[in-house]
Amino acid sequence: MSSGQLLSVRGLQVNYGAAQALTGVSFDVGAGSVLAVVGANGAGKSSLARALSGLVQPRSGSVMLDGLEVAGMPAHRIRRLGLAHVPEGRAVFGTLTVRDNLRMSQRWLKTRPARGEALERALEMFPVLGRRLGQRASTLSGGEQQMLSLACELMVTPRLVIADELSFGLAPLIIDDVYEHLLRVRELGVSLIVIEQFIQRALAMADQVLLLRRGTVAWAGPAGQTTADDLLARYIGPDTQQHSTEAEKLSGEPNKPPTN
Repeated sequence: MSSGQLLSVRGLQVNYGAAQALTGVSFDVGAGSVLAVVGANGAGKSSLARALSGLVQPRSGSVMLDGLEVAGMPAHRIRRLGLAHVPEGRAVFGTLTVRDNLRMSQRWLKTRPARGEALERALEMFPVLGRRLGQRASTLSGGEQQMLSLACELMVTPRLVIADELSFGLAPLIIDDVYEHLLRVRELGVSLIVIEQFIQRALAMADQVLLLRRGTVAWAGPAGQTTADDLLARYIGPDTQQHSTEAEKLSGEPNKPPTN
């Protein structure tokens, strides 16, 4: 693995039975950098997240985390090595309070002082949670549940966070708030893989971009060398009518007819 690369993925293939979800996916994530993974629904984005974090076992390929092969390891071992996965759908325990959700994550820490410091960091980063400690997680707003999910993963300071569709089902202003917190995570020196349907939002914070289409890499490169429109053009191809719905999903905006 080249110097400065925290994560190096080569030839990753994931199958669900006879169906291929990922085929030959390769990329790197530099230490302290942000990789945006974009693509329409069904492109393989969440399958990629699950394979990297050990929730599904890849059929073949290599996943090197700071020089250590983790492909095929169980999820709890990968988490202990510093790779945290915030899955799509607000992965919190709805019947438990905010405090108890955070305590569930403290189990990774061995000493009481370490647990106290981790809780203090989480509440400093997400002060709204400090005002909701006795509230059931299911009664939080969608944005607050996303923040709780992220806070739980940050209790044990990770080296790499995979944020899978944190904007799912949220209003634009709430999405802005969630992404502000992601930027604060990056400021701590944590690397990020941000999986997102909305290209413009992903490009705004990314160093590198990986565009998936039907389980393969359709394009990859520096975020500064592309635009949302360029990625849409690469994804759509010449038949804009056939793929108009997919374009809307990727850009976050409806396709507009040309003006005369």
